[in-house]
This record gives sequence, structure tokens and C-alpha cells, in this order.
Amino acid sequence: MNSERQSPSAEESAAVGAANILGAEPSAYLRQHAGNPVHWQPFGDAAFAAAAARDVPVFLSIGYAACHWCHVMAHESFENQETADYLNTHFVAIKVDREERPDVDAVYMAATQAISGEGGWPMSVFLTPEGRAFHAGTYFPPRPMPGRPSFRQVLEAVQEAWQERREAVEQNATALAQNLGEAQLAAAVTVAGPPPLLDPELLPAAVASLARSEDVADGGFGAAPKFPPSAVLEFLIRHAAVPSDTADAARDMAGRTLAAMARSALFDQLDGGFARYSVTRDWSVPHFEKMLYDNAQLLRTYVHWIRLGGNEVFSVGEAADVAERTGAWLLASLGLGTSDSQSNNTSNAVPQPEALASSLDADSVVDGEHHEGASYLWTVDGLQEVLGAADGAAVAWLMNVGQQGTVSAHGSPLHPGQRLDDAGAGLWRKARPALLAARNQRPQPARDEKVVAGWNGLAVGALAEAGAVLGREDFIAAAGSIAAYLERVHWQPGTSALVRVSHAGTARGIEGLLEDYAFCADGLFALYAATGRSRWYRFAEQLVQAAGNHFVVAGRLVDTAGGDGQVRAAQGGQAGLDPFDNATPSGAAAFAGALLSYAALSGSAEHRALAAQVLALLPPLAERAPRVAGWLLATAQAALAGPVEAAVVGPRSPERTALHRELLNSASPGLVIAVEDDDGTEVPPSDTRFGGEPVPLLAGRPAGPGGSPVAYLCRSMVCERPVDTLADLRARLLLMAGEGPVS
Repeated sequence: MNSERQSPSAEESAAVGAANILGAEPSAYLRQHAGNPVHWQPFGDAAFAAAAARDVPVFLSIGYAACHWCHVMAHESFENQETADYLNTHFVAIKVDREERPDVDAVYMAATQAISGEGGWPMSVFLTPEGRAFHAGTYFPPRPMPGRPSFRQVLEAVQEAWQERREAVEQNATALAQNLGEAQLAAAVTVAGPPPLLDPELLPAAVASLARSEDVADGGFGAAPKFPPSAVLEFLIRHAAVPSDTADAARDMAGRTLAAMARSALFDQLDGGFARYSVTRDWSVPHFEKMLYDNAQLLRTYVHWIRLGGNEVFSVGEAADVAERTGAWLLASLGLGTSDSQSNNTSNAVPQPEALASSLDADSVVDGEHHEGASYLWTVDGLQEVLGAADGAAVAWLMNVGQQGTVSAHGSPLHPGQRLDDAGAGLWRKARPALLAARNQRPQPARDEKVVAGWNGLAVGALAEAGAVLGREDFIAAAGSIAAYLERVHWQPGTSALVRVSHAGTARGIEGLLEDYAFCADGLFALYAATGRSRWYRFAEQLVQAAGNHFVVAGRLVDTAGGDGQVRAAQGGQAGLDPFDNATPSGAAAFAGALLSYAALSGSAEHRALAAQVLALLPPLAERAPRVAGWLLATAQAALAGPVEAAVVGPRSPERTALHRELLNSASPGLVIAVEDDDGTEVPPSDTRFGGEPVPLLAGRPAGPGGSPVAYLCRSMVCERPVDTLADLRARLLLMAGEGPVS
């Protein structure tokens, strides 16, 4: 499972680079480049040993299957025979799928940003044969552009420096690696000593800082390009659920952004699901790839907005429509192991997949050429052809097609950009099925079918909570199916290890990163809360405990349990930890959240203390950089709320179901829910780790008079008198929300 391999022999090293060998790789991204004349190699010891044997630098290209600009650079440069010949002669060329190897991506992204001041994909990095970076950039064009040299000019300049100024190149590479290593030490989470106290004032300060960067007119934060700020929205929603002077401001900011995204071209108005980001400030021109991790996070965020109760800017009803369509899109369009993975999402019936694929491409191939977003774009003529002249023109006006110019020769995306009135909503309901049917006849974007453990873990939590709040049992069933796949395919019980990636039902490649363990554990805790099936609690417990064993190294928390020698060399021999959220929450922040939930369910003071150690990252980030610390802030909000622990006991009955459902609809930050498991198939009789109780929070909680169902509300495993009516439960949840932190 570890990516390290035995070093190749001299003969093997000499043979590496004689041909492009990506055709045998399972990664869809790597296989996209298998036909290039560039002699691409996968990342590994053999490729670096070949560079050392030939005394040439490594050209490292990192991207992912759905990346539009990766396709562009491949067509312009990597498919060009002359460019390929130069690369093959003077370099060893390595191609990396950043989604399979985020550990490789992270360290060389840090190097790229340090060298060039920018980051992104495709990432182009030049390395010594030991793996240390000395020059880097992102996309390079085939011909010079203002402020950007051509790719051939870069190759020639690097080759000249390698030949003529070798000592300076290697000194600079060593210095950069040392600086990156020092940065890792500065960002370290130490787990020794008593955990620091969490300052409650950090959270309103973060809300105030976010308000200063909010785009009030268009929603979101900052200017273009705009990415969905999922982790920040989760913090704002949790903060709004607790009475404070800044709660209303947090609710308003969250509502404006959620509404703006839902009514924009970022959200696929026909089929559901969100694009990766918008290149414009008003969300009107998306970058069209659709990623599992974005949609899983946003599904959960919209569901949490529903639990919060919405506001006048963005109603619960509108949010529920977005959430249902996003959940249905996830299962229909990314579902693997189903008979109809591209089904029309206009009905309530959704397929039950085994697992979820990683992404849909930004591009569609039309007449043999890649065109970004071609599947999603419409002209006025195209709308009229499907809907007729009158309705086509009306929908074009309603959905901003043709009014302000088109995105491309293929047209514009459909989006109202505002809340639809009754007449507009009626017209759209009438037009949508016909337009979706017509669009499904177009060339469709390719799907990257690799299964990433952590992203599927995000989806498990999102689908479980969406199913509970929206009353969609099919969503909950799908979450259970995906969780079972993770347990069956990705989890290795003999070594207590989680494999990051699987292809076609077979796990392969590196052990999961900290984020994989954390996202899966968090999703499983949510699935347990929704179903009461202690199987999922036990699996989550195994993941949390394994993560503590694998990722706490020499008293420090790290993102990866092993790693290649080249990755370690690139950051001065230090194991890394990235504390900042990116497209997904940081592994450290997600682990803190999973630790907090586990401690609340199990009573483990050790895991609560470890969560507090991770939250010590927050003080320098909360006010100065809250946009990259959203999940740390959200976890801190849960910690300061207790979090509230709920235990539901008593026989399965309508009364117990009502109490359980009330808890599932609560907006209490970080609320954990334990439900008595009365299905004997779930807890083997031999499982006595908890004194006969499947979940410690349930231990010693008797049912009500005559065995009637009751709910206990607790903090730090200390519970108040049980309640047996919905009115009492609601009142007690509201009271506990205003009681502040527990010492």
C-alpha cells in the first residue's frame, strides 16, 4: 500500500524513459496522456533513478482528469512531436494525477507558489533527480504571451541552467527544500502536554473579518475567480445557530452566498450539481467540471441551511429544491455499479450506487475537438428549436441567454441570476424536462471513475443528513451502500489501513491521507446518527483510532503516514501538515471534527484533548485568514457548544422515531446522536467492548416508564433528566444552545 518501492537496478533505470508507459495505469488522467509522444513515466523511484543515471532533471507535470487547461496544454505541447523530442532528450518526464497523489501535489504546489508566486493546474515543476524543485510554473503556452514565456523557451532555459549553472541550481533547490521544511515545522500540531483553552472571542472576530471581505452584491467572498466557500459557509451556519451579537450577521452572509450560487450558472439549472468555480464575480460563467467533493460539501451545507430555518433572502423551500437535485445528481451522474448512471433526474427515483466517481470533465468532445462546457451551453436558436419560438425566446430572456453576449460559440449557460417569480418558475418547470432531454442527446463530458475514499466519505455524511432532513430514505440507503463499499474495498482490517483510491472495485496505490480517514469517519458518524446502526459507529471508531496511530509521528500530527523519499526531500526531510482548507477542509481540521464527535459518543477524554490540540492552530488564522480556516472555525463552534450529546433509547416506535427525527433536524453545532440499536443483526453477541452497549453514550440510559422511548441531552457524557415529548425536546435544545461552553 505504501508508495515506496525498492530502488531499481541500473539496467532498469536505463530502460525507463524509452517509451510512454502510462497506458497500463488505472488513473483516467494518466491514461489521457498515454498516446502522447512524450515518454511519460508514473511517479516513483524508477523514474527518478533514471534521471540520476542520465544526469538530467525531471519535468513533473501534475493535473487531473476534469481539468480544462490540462487538456489545453496537452494538445498544444505534449501532443507536439518536436516538443516531445526535446523533452525526451533532455528530461525524464513524470505525470501525476493530483487526486490520486495529493501528497505529491501538496509539496510541489508549495514549491511552485514559492518559486513563481502562483499555483494551479496543470502544474509544471522542474526537479533534481533527488526530487527537489528548482523551477516551476503552471500553464505554459506554445508561443510566448505577454508576461508568460512559451513552454519551449522554459525547457531551453532550464536545460541551459542545468548544464551551465548546475551548482547554483542545486544550491537554490536545497535552500527551497529547507525553507519548505521549516514552514512545516512552524505549522506543526504538537500533541504533547495539556491542550490549550479555546478562546470564544475568536469566532465573532472571524465573522467580522469575513464580513469585510464579503461581496454583498453578488455573494461569496473576494473577487473573481470565485470558488464555493463550503467550509466557511458551514462555520457561518453553525455560528448563526447559537445566540450571539454576530449570529445574525453570520446568517445573512451565509444566506446571500447560498442564494447567489443556487440561482447562478455555477448550479446546473437543468440537471443539478455545482461546477468547480466561476471565472466571473457574479457566478455567471462557470468552469464547467463537476467534482464529487464540491457537490458533497455543498449538499450538506444546503441541508444545514434548511435545519437553521433559512431567512427572507433564501428560503427553506428553495434550499430544499437545490439539495434534492444535488443529491439526485450525485447518485445518477457519479454513481458506479448502477444500471443507469446517467439517468434523468426529474423524478424522485434515484439509483443506488456502490460508490461515487470523482468527477465529470469540463470539456466535451465535439467533432473530435475538446470544447469547454459544450454540453451545458445554449443559444437562443437552440432554445427555440426545442421549445418553440415563443417559449424559447421567453426562456432565453429568463435564463440570461444572449442578453449580454455569449460565453463561446456554443452559447451561454442557463441561469436566472435571481429568485424566479411564480410566472417564471412555472415557465421553467414546463421547459426544463424538454431541455434536459435534448441536452442528454449531446456529446457528454467524460467521467473519471476512480473512487477516492475521503470524497466518498464526504458523500456518505451529506447523503445521510440530506436523507434525514428531506425525508429521502433513498439517500440514506445510498449512503449505506457507499459506506459498505468503503468498508469492503478500501479498509484493510489486517493492517488497520485505509487505501485512498480504488478502480473497478479494487483498491490500489497509496494508503489514505489524514483527510481520507477523517472524511470517512465523519461521514460514518453522520450515517450512524441517521440510522442508529452501530455497525457504522464501530467502523468510524476504527478509522479514528487508526488515524491516531498512523498520523501522530514523534509527537506531531502529519498529513501522510509514509511517503516517497522524493517528497520528503522536497521539503527538507520533514513530514508535512497543511492546516489550510482548500477545495476540501484540511485534513487536520477534518480530523479535529471527527475526534470531537468520537469523544462525545465514546466519552474519550484523550480524543477530546487531541481535538483541542489541533484547534490550537486557530488563533493566528481566525481573524487574519478565516477563509482558509472555515472547518477549524466550524469545529471550534461545535466544541464551544459542548457539543450537545443526544441519546435516544426505548423500543422502536412512532414516538421514538419522532424524537429521533427532531434531533436530526436540529441546527445545534456539532450535535451527536446515539440511537439504541434494536436490530440484533447489528451487534454480534460477542461484541462486548462496551459492556454490552454498542455505543458508550447509551450506557446506563434507561428507557422511560413502562419502557417508553425517551431522549437524553448531555454534555461531556453528563445527562439531564430525559424528555419524552417533542415540545420538551425542542425547548431543551434551544436552552442548551444559549448556555455557552462547557468547562
